[in-house]
Order: sequence, then C-alpha cells, then structure tokens
Amino acid sequence: MASLNPQPTPPKEQTLTFPAAHAALISPYLPQPQPQPSPTPSSSTTTNPKDTTTTTTTTKEKETRPHVTLTYAHSLDASLALAPGVRTALSGPASKAMTHYLRARHAAILVGAGTAVADDPGLNSRLLSLEGPFPEAGVVGQPQQPRPVVLDPRARWAVDGGSRVVGVAREGKGLAPWVFVAQGVVVDEGRRRVLEAVGGRYVPLEARGEKGRFAWEDVLRVLAREGVASVMIEGGGEVINSLLEPAGNAFVDSVIVTIAPTWLGQGGVVVSPPRTAGEDGRPAEPVRLTDVTWCPLGEDVVLCGRIKR
Repeated sequence: MASLNPQPTPPKEQTLTFPAAHAALISPYLPQPQPQPSPTPSSSTTTNPKDTTTTTTTTKEKETRPHVTLTYAHSLDASLALAPGVRTALSGPASKAMTHYLRARHAAILVGAGTAVADDPGLNSRLLSLEGPFPEAGVVGQPQQPRPVVLDPRARWAVDGGSRVVGVAREGKGLAPWVFVAQGVVVDEGRRRVLEAVGGRYVPLEARGEKGRFAWEDVLRVLAREGVASVMIEGGGEVINSLLEPAGNAFVDSVIVTIAPTWLGQGGVVVSPPRTAGEDGRPAEPVRLTDVTWCPLGEDVVLCGRIKR
C-alpha cells in the first residue's frame, strides 16, 4: 500500500554525475587534491597585507599563493548575463555537472558581491560521482566541499538566514562563507551573527586596488595564510575582467570556459577586459591561451587552457 505521506523525491540537481572520461581531459588543468583548510580564518592572523606577522602564531606563515582556476560560462557573444543583476542560465546539464566537479577539486570558490546578491548561490558541490572506469580521474564519491569566499568591500550583500549558502552550511552540505570586507566598513551585526552561527565570518582587508577594490595579491595572500591551496574563481563580470587585466592574469594558473550555443544580445554583462598600451603607446599584446583542450559537453563546448606568458 502506498504511503499517505510519501517522502519527496530529491531534485536531480542534488545528485549530479560527471563522466570520468571528460574529467580526465580537464584534470591536468586542476590543482592536485589537498587537505581541507581550517574551519574559519584564525583570529590570530592579520589581514593587513603590509603586515607579514601574526599576533600569536609561532609557525612560519605559508606565503605561496593558491592555485587559481578562472572558470565561467558565457554566450557566443561573450556575455555572462542579459543585464547586470539578472540571473541568466547558460550551462547545460553536462557542463553544470562539470562545474560541480571543479568545485569538488578546489579548496575554495570565490565570487564577487554582485554574484552573491543577484544569484543567491549555494557555492557548494552537488557531485555524486564520476561515471566510467577511470579511477585516475579522481573519483569523488562524497565530494570535498570548497570554502565559499565572497569579495564584498562595501558589505552590501544582505546575507541572512534564508540565503542559500547559509542553508547549505546549516544542513552540512557545504561550508559557510568567508566574506572579505574593506577595513573600516561597518558590518551589520545581524549578518555577522548569521554567518558565525554556521561557521563563517567577515574578514577585514585593506582595499588598496582601483575604485575601492581589493588587490588580488592581498586576497590570495590571506587565503594562503589560512591553508587554502586552491581557489576556483567563478564570477561575476567585474571579478573575471579584473583577473584578465595584466595586473590580474599573472595570478591565473588555468582557465576553463563553457561556451553556450546562444547569443544574449547587446547590453549584457560581457567578458572583455580593457585594452592596455605599452610605453610607446601602441596596444599591448592581447591575452592568449596556450596548451588548449576543447571538450564538447552536451550542446556546450568547454575550453581549457593556460594564459600564454
């Protein structure tokens, strides 16, 4: 006899699988598996990039920066979204599963405040397993969860108990976020309590980049000090474009881009870093990928490569 109160069937997105044959193609661009970082940034560690000491820690700081993977999905006209603040689905089922595979292969996942505000993301991995007889690809099983990192210099992300990333952490399906805010910015105490209740926290950092942004070397230095060996940078447009500028792309170890078979049209959020000029005033050499692999995934195509130095 059927139950009068049947349990709801978990949505398919909670049990994603990814073909191990494809994982084997992508894995060379990814960091080697690493142990999980500490649960929260230690209160003993300074976040002033000019200060290279800790207040109570006696062990030598880890100054090597994390492996940085820049990854995102865009349309045929290089658009990430129809308009600023508009959540736009681009990835098909196969490339979405790849995204969750990538998350499971990194110690942290980083987005900007605009993405946190517009998308209310969970920032966890829902990968169940890899498909196929390829153990060398790194069978996940129960995925390692990345530490969410949100760059929010002005503390404008109104995180609360209903935010997806908070719910994910509360249910034990992911980790709570570290939210980087500019030193001196007053953080709402209610938001702070929400984050700390699930194991996250606000991390003050000097915003010495252009237009009140953080400098990438400062962000990566803090993550390294906290034991984060790899970070997957997922968006949004401002973050991606800043990493493709000359001052940013020096920190990028690999690039993985999903290209969706659609045009979003003019007025969208576009991946197009500003042009730079050399000392003679002529345009600088364009940013180009090398060591390239193309991987068809369903109707999408995934491009993997490394920035040519």
